Amino acid sequence: MNAKEFLTALDNIVAEKNIDRNIVIEAMETALTTAYKKNYGKNNSKVIINPDTGEIKVYSYITVVADQEEVEDEEGNKHLKEINPELEIKVSDAKKINKNLEIGDTIDTLVTPKDDFSRVATSTAKQVVIQKIREAERSSILAEFEGKEGELLLGTVELEDTDNFYINLGRSNGILPRRELIPGEKIEMGSRIKVYVTKIDNSGRNLVIKLSRTHYGFVRRLFELEIPEFQDGTVLMHAVAREAGVRSKVAVYSENPNFDPIGACIGNKGSRIGSILKELKGEKVDLIKYDKDPKIFIENALSPAKNLTVLIMDPKKNEALVVADKENFSLAIGKKGINAKLASRLTKYKLDIKNAEDAKELGIKIQ
Repeated sequence: MNAKEFLTALDNIVAEKNIDRNIVIEAMETALTTAYKKNYGKNNSKVIINPDTGEIKVYSYITVVADQEEVEDEEGNKHLKEINPELEIKVSDAKKINKNLEIGDTIDTLVTPKDDFSRVATSTAKQVVIQKIREAERSSILAEFEGKEGELLLGTVELEDTDNFYINLGRSNGILPRRELIPGEKIEMGSRIKVYVTKIDNSGRNLVIKLSRTHYGFVRRLFELEIPEFQDGTVLMHAVAREAGVRSKVAVYSENPNFDPIGACIGNKGSRIGSILKELKGEKVDLIKYDKDPKIFIENALSPAKNLTVLIMDPKKNEALVVADKENFSLAIGKKGINAKLASRLTKYKLDIKNAEDAKELGIKIQ
């Protein structure tokens, strides 16, 4: 491999792996130094690569040491350290060569072999270089994705196995377990889908990007993506509670009392909420107006039930009693208790929902 071919190969690696050119050069130098030492038995040697020309040079070196250095042996006896002339040179002798040399400096001698060192060394160093490049690529990919946890990404469905789909996110694949799909949805190979990043795991041998479409954060990010008022702070999101594939409740509000946050989420003729519902594959979404008063917030959260009476029984334990008339009792509970469960998650209150008759029998007075 001549210098021109080396530079071409170097630039191809840098472009393909998107890693720093200097990192690749350092990896090459380390690998070739290892190869030279192995093939020529010279431990005091180093390889220098000219980053502009691609020229590879090998140097042997000796280290400048003190004229006399006292050392201590295993038995605690002190004596003068012997100089190894193949590896070291006394500072007094070094200054005869170059008066500017000091202890710790090295004197380098060009020893690049005349034989085809590039071919032998490159073959020997191949695995070392590959490992260094993998490490650099891993660091580069981690730097790109480490801030993406909790974010929404767009990827391409590339592979699948019994348990997972593998989503191409650009420089890395994410893992989307089948259990993290919205119930009932079907994923096609090659399709583009939105995914929520639940975790970036860098603890193992490979970087693992864990994805979901059932996480409540998926709904949160969809709203933030589709509705500009979230981006400029006009509309704020208090909380999201979700039963994937069934129903979500999204609590929103605005610090501007004259602004309608729910209307902003719905959009003209339902255009904004419509695109979100399409992405959620028909999952129902209740838009709830958040209120600082827990009684009002709980009543809103139990929508579509109306005419509810909310009593805060224990504010420290977040316990509340909700009384509903006969017409709204089943609506407050919801099918299989979903409405009540989501309202409880949304408000972070333990809700005890009773009908008016039961409340009366228990001596609970409703004003």
